Amino acid sequence: MKKFLLLTLLTFCGVFAFSQSKVVCCSNPSATQQFAMLASNKDFRMSHKNPLKIHFQSSIGKPITYKTADGKDAAAYELKAKNATNNYILVIHEWWGLNDFVKLESEKIYSALGNVNVIDLDLYDGKVATTREDAGKYMQSVKEDRAKAIINGAIAYAGPKAHIATIGWCFGGGWSLQTTLLAGKQAVACVMYYGMPEQDINRLKALHADVLGNFANKDQWINPKVVAKFDSSMKVAGKKLYLHQYDADHGFANPSNPIYNSEATKDAYANTIAFLKPRLK
Repeated sequence: MKKFLLLTLLTFCGVFAFSQSKVVCCSNPSATQQFAMLASNKDFRMSHKNPLKIHFQSSIGKPITYKTADGKDAAAYELKAKNATNNYILVIHEWWGLNDFVKLESEKIYSALGNVNVIDLDLYDGKVATTREDAGKYMQSVKEDRAKAIINGAIAYAGPKAHIATIGWCFGGGWSLQTTLLAGKQAVACVMYYGMPEQDINRLKALHADVLGNFANKDQWINPKVVAKFDSSMKVAGKKLYLHQYDADHGFANPSNPIYNSEATKDAYANTIAFLKPRLK
């Protein structure tokens, strides 16, 4: 009987300790974890209308794979520069995954900038969502260690002499900023569309590149208050943020989104190209 009571007590203590450790580990979530947690919010999920179908077939872009530090392979989509160059743009997809919209937008940027290598990263490891339910599941299933391994693998693939710019939308907007942080002194520019900003000022102090932020004033989550705090934090960190805010909603730049805003998209795109060009000479 004593053995049974002792076993019961040890089991209870183990469960309690585990539950406490989970609370501690999640009590201070990172910016990307905070955004992923939004997928649990029904209003957030419902605000993302299922995307309209877009079919894009490129004669330039090709799928590639590369090794990552966790012993796995990562898949990506590459638009290789016509002439050898150390200029790279790492593109991070929306919460839908690496779909045809991302590939289409990447080719537009590739053509507009001229001689540059563009690599679309796949933080979902091959999964692409067509419904908001699946998108929420995929976004929440992303493990930070794996995502960072994919990003660092792409940086290694580009090489130590690469000048790296980043761009991303929604889920990818936040990861664009994180990718710039991971690129360290190789980073030359960061573009983020309505993604969760980094809130740790000490981490922002480590930035080696200017940031262009395209945000939506009607966004209920990455709202003007969140953006204002990011703006303030960047100033405290001594970093440059080029801020553009539009009378539009979250996801306004995706033409497969039923709430697509063509005017805001056109202006944001023009500002993005003007921002990237001098930094990727």
